[in-house]
Amino acid sequence: MLEAVHTFLDYVAVERGLSRHTIAAYSNDLRSLVEFLSSATVLRNQAQAWQAVTRDDIARFMADMDERGYSTATRARKVASLKSFMGFMKAEGLINDNPVAHVRSPRIGRRLPKAMNVEDAGRLLDSAARDTSPEGLRDYAILELMYASGMRVSEVTGLDVKDVDLNAATVRAFGKGSKERVIPLHETAVEASRNYLARGRPVSAGRHGETEALFLDVRGRRITRQGVWLRLRRVAALTGITSHITPHTLRHSFATHLLHGGASLRHVQELLGHASIATTQVYTHLTSDHVRREYEKAHPRAS
Repeated sequence: MLEAVHTFLDYVAVERGLSRHTIAAYSNDLRSLVEFLSSATVLRNQAQAWQAVTRDDIARFMADMDERGYSTATRARKVASLKSFMGFMKAEGLINDNPVAHVRSPRIGRRLPKAMNVEDAGRLLDSAARDTSPEGLRDYAILELMYASGMRVSEVTGLDVKDVDLNAATVRAFGKGSKERVIPLHETAVEASRNYLARGRPVSAGRHGETEALFLDVRGRRITRQGVWLRLRRVAALTGITSHITPHTLRHSFATHLLHGGASLRHVQELLGHASIATTQVYTHLTSDHVRREYEKAHPRAS
C-alpha cells in the first residue's frame, strides 16, 4: 500500500510543485489511514489492497479519528488528503471506485490571527533596528521584509540573494504551487536588506555557508521557519509586546494595514498571492465600511 502512497507523493512534488510541508502533511495523513486499515484487518488481499477499500472502511476511519479526539481542522485536512490521493488513484486506473468521492469534509470555522496595530508594528521594527550585530541586521531585514511584502515565512526563508532586486525595490516570492509574484518594497525595507547584505550576511557566509540563500543562520545555513519564529519572539519580548506574535501575524498586519490605508482588495490579493479574492476578504476581516468604499468607487451608479 505504501508504494502507491510514495507514487502519489512523487506526483504532487514533481507535477503539482507542492511545498515540502504540504507533502509531509499528505504523507502523515495517508500513513495514518494505512495503519488504521492494517490494524482493523480490513486488508484481506494485499495485492489488491486499495481496490478493496470501501466507503464503510473510510467511515470507520473517520469515526476512529473522532473517538481519538482529533480536532475538526485535523479531520478536515485528512479528508482532503484522502480525496486527493483517491482521486489520483482513480485517474491512474489503480482503483475502479473512489470510496472518498462523496465523503463530506467536517465544517470548520476560519480562525484568523489578530493584526498588530500600526503603533506596535512600528515599535517592534524600531526595537529590531537597534541590534547592529550580524544576527541583528539579519533579523531586522527579515522583519522589515515581511511587514513590507506580506510574504509567508516559508517564502522568506526560501529566498535566494538573486530574488531581491534592491535597485528596483522589489522581491520575487514563490508561493503555494511555486506560483511566482513580484512584490514592491518600500525604502526602509530596501535599506535594511542592503545593510544586512553588506555587513551581516558576509559574516555568516564566511563560515562555509550556503552561497545562494539570502538569510543565513550563525552557522552559514539557510535559516529555518522555526529560527525566524524564535528571533521574532525574542524581539517582541525586548520590545515589551506581550501579545502572541508569529510570523503570520506580520503577514496579516501587512494586509490589514494596507486595506485600512485605502489599498484596493484586488491589489492586496495579488500581493498576498491568493488565488481567490474571497480568501483575501476573510483573511483581512474586512469592515463593512471598507466594502462600502470599494463598492462606491467601482459601481457607476453608486457615485
